[in-house]
Amino acid sequence: MKKVEEKIIKKNTILTIFANAFLAIIKLLGGIIGKSSVLITDAINSISDIATNLIVFVSAKFSKKERDETHPYGHDKFDSMISIFLGFALIVTAFEVGKNAAFKLYDVIFNNLVIVVPAWYTIVVVGITLIVKEFLYRKTKVDAKKASSQALMAQAWDHRSDTLTSLGALVGILGAIFGWGFLDPLASLFIVFFILKLGFLIIKTGVSQVVDESADNEQVNRIRKIVLENKNVIKIDEIKTRMFGVKYYVDLEVSLDKNLSLEEAHRIAETIHDDIEDRISDVIHCMIHVNPSEKERKSKSS
Repeated sequence: MKKVEEKIIKKNTILTIFANAFLAIIKLLGGIIGKSSVLITDAINSISDIATNLIVFVSAKFSKKERDETHPYGHDKFDSMISIFLGFALIVTAFEVGKNAAFKLYDVIFNNLVIVVPAWYTIVVVGITLIVKEFLYRKTKVDAKKASSQALMAQAWDHRSDTLTSLGALVGILGAIFGWGFLDPLASLFIVFFILKLGFLIIKTGVSQVVDESADNEQVNRIRKIVLENKNVIKIDEIKTRMFGVKYYVDLEVSLDKNLSLEEAHRIAETIHDDIEDRISDVIHCMIHVNPSEKERKSKSS
């Protein structure tokens, strides 16, 4: 299973690297020949994306390694740590775009900076970029779920941020063509807000997975429902969950009739264990502790 997930991550990342290299070339050539500084800046962004793609590619080998003696719970947290790095990379990108846009807006308003009118075909280059990036976003998001990879999911959202940046480039080019040069930096500043928000969200998600944050209430309620479906359970004493990458571990304490034999209590616990792991694919492992109880179960609620 781990090998399959690793293969999905690597195959997707290779596709992304080639796509980003292609976009970097056409944006650089289009920017230089078509006299568009916005496209040249966007080309540099695509080149920097290739570096983060290589990191995701290499990390797949570590995060998808099978369990071993020194890592009995697996290596999935490597994946979450890489997603945190990608989140910071997005924030740095947003900072650079925002800084350049602010200076450019100042020059347009106060120093009467004249924006060079780019060639019409620069719009075509931006259009190709939007199509490619939206395709990569959708495909990478699907692959990230298949591979249970937070790093790949962060890469998907990086594609979406590139789509937003390209929309800003499109607005800037159209503004320059129609004589509204101020639209270029203004659109970039507007887009920076969304990229920053996305970067912080990716970091928050990655950190939550590294520090063993609990699963959300919806998942806990699903576990509770499955446990209480077993007529032998008198009550649930405790439910604990902890994230491990994009999946999670479950620790349960349930009360059963104290008169049950050890073999019967074990069989019931094993049934509950299997039900949870079979019905909730996000559960890596479920550990159940049985407590003896003198009470009898009266209903299916606790």
